[in-house]
Amino acid sequence: MTEDWLFRAEAVCLQCGGRCCTSAHPPISGHRYHRLVARGVPEDSFEWRGYRAVRARGDGTCILCNGSRCSIHTIKPETCRAGPFTFDVKGHVIEIFLKYETICPLVRLFRENPGAYEQQLARAKESITRLVANLTDGELAAICRIEEPETEKVAEIPRVYHDHRH
Repeated sequence: MTEDWLFRAEAVCLQCGGRCCTSAHPPISGHRYHRLVARGVPEDSFEWRGYRAVRARGDGTCILCNGSRCSIHTIKPETCRAGPFTFDVKGHVIEIFLKYETICPLVRLFRENPGAYEQQLARAKESITRLVANLTDGELAAICRIEEPETEKVAEIPRVYHDHRH
């Protein structure tokens, strides 16, 4: 991603106003949770929804969002780091989906720049793989029950397991 592309992407995000930060309730792995708390994020910023998630304000906005900007950008949750990509788990496969432009206006920029798209897709695969590997089957089931209809499947990757599977 070139500096010009990143500048354009930031402008798109600021103009959007943080639609991705509204009603999202991003899942948090135990590892990311401990990292966030160690960096000063209050423990009451999280809630249990069948999985540990970032709490939202009364208007649905992520509690960690300040004026359409993420207050923890450098250590944000794995799904936030994945950008306009999301996931579902089917057995031993993680399906990767790209959100429609109606959800994330950055999608247009990614479609215009295949190099930036591939770079973000690689980042998303890495973040999502790490998240899925650090959640229990019960947590994943709760997350995968969330409908995300405005997406298209763009990849499948193998699921990586850790010893805590239930």
